[in-house]
Amino acid sequence: MALGLFALAIAAVFSGAAIYINIAEHPARMRLPIEAALSQWKASYQRAALMQAGLALLGGLAAIGAAAADDWRFLIGGAVLLANWPFTYFAVMPVNKRLLASGEAAIEEEARAMLQRWALLHAVRSMLGVLAMLLLIWAAL
Repeated sequence: MALGLFALAIAAVFSGAAIYINIAEHPARMRLPIEAALSQWKASYQRAALMQAGLALLGGLAAIGAAAADDWRFLIGGAVLLANWPFTYFAVMPVNKRLLASGEAAIEEEARAMLQRWALLHAVRSMLGVLAMLLLIWAAL
């Protein structure tokens, strides 16, 4: 059960970080001039990508271990948390790459639209984290 609770804690940290980005950091970023918003997004992305990817992987693997040791229901929560990886790779990364490649002279409307698209995609990641956390709570009960 300890591994399952560890997976739950990791899913909670992942969810909290993802939600913070959606409700605090990104809306504040979008109030900046587009050049500053892009610059801030790039700096934030470099720091957050490794952390969030690592949390999703660590929590998912811990949940799989808990499923093998304790209860099969941990597998469902772990799978949802791990679903952030393919979702990010196939849906979010194309937008990330475009944002990272955009220069200082990016067209404001296009850059702002890409940042808004990114926020919607990141909200899906937040929802996956919350769903995984709820499923892991269910498994732990």
